[in-house]
Amino acid sequence: MPVATGLTIGLLLSPTGGAHADPKPTIRQAKARLAKLNDKADKVVDRYNTATENLKQAQSAYGKLNARYKRKLATVADLRRQVIAMAVDTYKMGGDVTSLPSLVGSGDPTSLLNSVALVGQLSQERAATLAAFDRENRGLKGERDKAEDALADADKERDAVQKERAEVLKLIAQQKKLLERLGAYKTGDPNSTGIRYTGPASGNAAAVLKFAYAQVGKPYVFGGTGPRGFDCSGLTQASWRAAGVSLPRTTWQQWAWGASRKVDIGSLQPGDLIFSEGLGHVSIYAGNGLIVHAPQTGDVVKVVKLNSYGRRLQGAIRP
Repeated sequence: MPVATGLTIGLLLSPTGGAHADPKPTIRQAKARLAKLNDKADKVVDRYNTATENLKQAQSAYGKLNARYKRKLATVADLRRQVIAMAVDTYKMGGDVTSLPSLVGSGDPTSLLNSVALVGQLSQERAATLAAFDRENRGLKGERDKAEDALADADKERDAVQKERAEVLKLIAQQKKLLERLGAYKTGDPNSTGIRYTGPASGNAAAVLKFAYAQVGKPYVFGGTGPRGFDCSGLTQASWRAAGVSLPRTTWQQWAWGASRKVDIGSLQPGDLIFSEGLGHVSIYAGNGLIVHAPQTGDVVKVVKLNSYGRRLQGAIRP
């Protein structure tokens, strides 16, 4: 992140004397340190976002399987009531149901089915109902096991997310401290209405950039997807959503999603996504040599020149 070289902050100047003075970094050293922190934070934030997305998917999978499991339980319970009713009817008609008491009180579907087998001749319709009961019962355990496995996966992902979050928070604290010493920490305005886009974009790209420019001035927030703050991929995802295009959440996922949509940096068009820093960062090309992006902690959504971007370009895609 560019910082004015004219800053003369006492904490950053080399000491003028004193044997026990605590040496402070020069502005150049501080900026170099900040660049390394930003690069590392970009990658950690992306891993954090990926872990969060995986957790959501695992929880969703569990939720669906658990719902199916509950539906299975309801079906089995209903069939069980039907089977008991059949047994009672058979008993009333003089059938041999010596095991009826245990049949009614059984909580084990398999035992219930075996007991029902002792009931005399049943009609074809009743036999079909009994077969349906058996099918539901045999599938029940498999569905339950899948739901339990999904829940275990979700728990593992939750642990991974917490570890990533702790690492991100530590890096952010370091970044904030350094930025404050530089006098360059920007809090941003979560309610910013941004600026008006007047570039050459048209169609979907115009909608994308109109949205992105309207976020200018809002703070960078790791894991942020708006509306009060964004991280880099959160901004690109939200901007393209405004044009009706659904992008994945993280930079790595967005890059993989665009594997068949890659374009040369020299052939950029407004709306293209530009990836940099080993896929740790993503921005939106606005046309006329400009980009709009959410840079890093202590900064805000902003528009800058691509040739003064200061990041190692990896490639670009056209959604």
